[in-house]
Amino acid sequence: MGNQAKCAARFGGKSAKGIARLETDVLEFRGGELRISIPFKAMSKVVANDGVLNVTGPGGVASLELGGAAAKWAEKIKNPPSLLQKLGVTPSWRVSIVGVEDQDFLSELESAVAHLSIGRVAKQCDAIFFGASRAADLGRLETLKASLKPNGALWVVRPKGRPEIAESAVMAAGKAAGLVDVKVVRFSLTHTAEKFVIPLAKRS
Repeated sequence: MGNQAKCAARFGGKSAKGIARLETDVLEFRGGELRISIPFKAMSKVVANDGVLNVTGPGGVASLELGGAAAKWAEKIKNPPSLLQKLGVTPSWRVSIVGVEDQDFLSELESAVAHLSIGRVAKQCDAIFFGASRAADLGRLETLKASLKPNGALWVVRPKGRPEIAESAVMAAGKAAGLVDVKVVRFSLTHTAEKFVIPLAKRS
């Protein structure tokens, strides 16, 4: 979903080895009894020095030993990519959206692409964003695939942490539709987006 690395961390007088994750708008670490979660907007200082990322937040300074990735993470925190950038959106795209009701996303996308169809699926799409809230909704993937360009992408946007549509169900449905999953993006605080494409060998 975001950047991930095994590292040692120090925070609040504790130190541990574990997994650090850099998400769209939050830095997280989990290891032993140490738990760190600092939203970008709560950070007052971000410095990378000698392979160590030092982030100052409300609870003090969190130090993560990331090696060569420290400077890259610091840059991403200071200049985070937009959602559209993470989705790879380009001005020439022809896009369809079905079942996604995030109005901010819809407005931003409308001004960023050449053609946007909301509620109806256009032919020869560069991307289709399909909102699914239940596993039963995933039966539409094969039909939606037919409206993609050979190199197009089908993004399944689903709520996080909902047993009625688990990640495993999405992956299985994509495979059953003849698609391969290639990327996962944090769509919002409440939703995740999984990207599926037609395998290279089956593109005509």
